[in-house]
Amino acid sequence: MLRGVGFIGVMLLACPAAFAQEAFRLEEAVKAPDWLTLKGETRVRYESLDGQFRAGREGSDQLLLFRSLLLAEADTGPVSFGVELQDSRTYLGDSGTPLSASIANPLDILQVYTRFDDLPGFLGEGSTSHLTLGRQTVSIGSKRQIERVDYANVIKSYTGAHLVTVNDRKDEFHALYVVPTARFPATRPGLDDNELSGDEEQWQRQIWGLHYRRTDLLPDFAPGLWGEVFVYGLEEKDITNFQTPDRSYVAPGFRLYRRPKTGQWDIDLEAALRKGTRYASSDPGDTQSLSVDASMIFAALGYTFDMPWQPRFAFEYYNASGDDDPSDNRFDQHERLFGARRSDLNNTSIHGPLTPANLNAPGFRVEVKPNARWDGRFYYHAAYLASDTDQWVIARRRDPTGRSGDFIGHTLDGRARYWLVPESVRLELGGSALIHGEFSKNLPDGPEDDLTVFGYAQITLSF
Repeated sequence: MLRGVGFIGVMLLACPAAFAQEAFRLEEAVKAPDWLTLKGETRVRYESLDGQFRAGREGSDQLLLFRSLLLAEADTGPVSFGVELQDSRTYLGDSGTPLSASIANPLDILQVYTRFDDLPGFLGEGSTSHLTLGRQTVSIGSKRQIERVDYANVIKSYTGAHLVTVNDRKDEFHALYVVPTARFPATRPGLDDNELSGDEEQWQRQIWGLHYRRTDLLPDFAPGLWGEVFVYGLEEKDITNFQTPDRSYVAPGFRLYRRPKTGQWDIDLEAALRKGTRYASSDPGDTQSLSVDASMIFAALGYTFDMPWQPRFAFEYYNASGDDDPSDNRFDQHERLFGARRSDLNNTSIHGPLTPANLNAPGFRVEVKPNARWDGRFYYHAAYLASDTDQWVIARRRDPTGRSGDFIGHTLDGRARYWLVPESVRLELGGSALIHGEFSKNLPDGPEDDLTVFGYAQITLSF
């Protein structure tokens, strides 16, 4: 972690924008016309990890990550055209670094879309809609079902149609039908070499969803309480160069949410079921269909105190079902597909031991905001396997007998952010620890260390 702090210090000295008095804006610098939006960001992060928890890895690890984004959007009135480029690269990794297409994705098109604005709405008088067609990023609601990631070095995109209707009360209705974009390179040595290779649509994997949010459900009893109902689906099948478990899922759910506010209680309750079928693996020879019955629930109850630093304290609980018996022709593990995990659980990238799959994790969170430039947060979870015979998914460790127990360990995560230049240059420092529990210690081939420590230092220039 100290190496990361030193690296960010060097970056600050080399970045004149960090000492500027005003934010740099690309549109102003090039004198862009009013109909043209130009914006982006460039970010560098150094990560360090000691004490591997993943199967087949040992020792320490480090990674230097760069991500740059550039968006151009032309607004012609009723129709807008946009393109966004993404360049995500890594350095300092070695053969033991868990690189993937979610960490490295050299220069490619993240978004290229046409948006039709001011369409008729479906939520009563005064409502309007917009329809986005093409390759695009998608974030809806809590982002637990589908999100545009922030912390990850590579942002996911989808190709298809996304319709959004909004009314004067700020109710929202979303309807989408998209396919995910496969990111390349996806294997080594292409990932290590930051090899240029175009991303491609996975046309054999269709995602659909309907999501409705109603504001002010109980204005007299709980002002500001939102209600959401949704249903998402996934249909996929194999093609020659990409094998899948042939998943066919339908996932209905709901959410109750009250935004944190000084001097009041807040709540976040979200639950979803998942029904359908899939094969046990992506092996083309695996053709035995399994019945899927999985679920997830997240619950948080918090309070923000009316005092300096505006501290918020919240109790949280995350449960995502596991598969108890791999031989019963059922698959009951709640897989994380396209939704968020960092905002609820832990810092990710080369760390990220927890994901909403086979997880039972009570915990708490503390957040502070001393002023408009500073904010920080810390959270703790006692992490258990929802099923002691199923896999610890990120670590790829499993005891099918269940004799190793179910306690993964104690996880601690924190971060602090500071605007060096408001709305322009932000410094972020963070760290995590995983104190291994009985499951890791009792496994015959468990982690060598009893403690995993992760730290990062990051600076972002938005322009």
